[in-house]
Amino acid sequence: MTETPTGAPAKGRIDYIAVEDSPRFRELKRAHRGFVFPLAAFFLIWYFVYVLLAGWAPGFMAQKLFGDVNVGLLIGLGQFVTTFAITMAYVSFANKRLDPQSSAIREDLEKQEAGA
Repeated sequence: MTETPTGAPAKGRIDYIAVEDSPRFRELKRAHRGFVFPLAAFFLIWYFVYVLLAGWAPGFMAQKLFGDVNVGLLIGLGQFVTTFAITMAYVSFANKRLDPQSSAIREDLEKQEAGA
């Protein structure tokens, strides 16, 4: 990055370190982490419970519920349902909360880069 003799970025150049330290960007990161980390933890726990049940509780997992459908099959299919539900929840969250914040930051950076 080209800097002026004072160490400040030249006109039209973006100081990305300053942007990363800005309250708006920190709020964007906080909102993202506040949504993603709890859901990731939930899903990992849910997944490992399934794996542990499959390994250490085969009798429970083999219990037939109706026809040839057993508990293990339903929990396994539940993993797919959970994945899609989490994905849809994240897309909705990102569209409502993250995208407007990131768009505002990007617009400011584009103006700054254009020298406005």
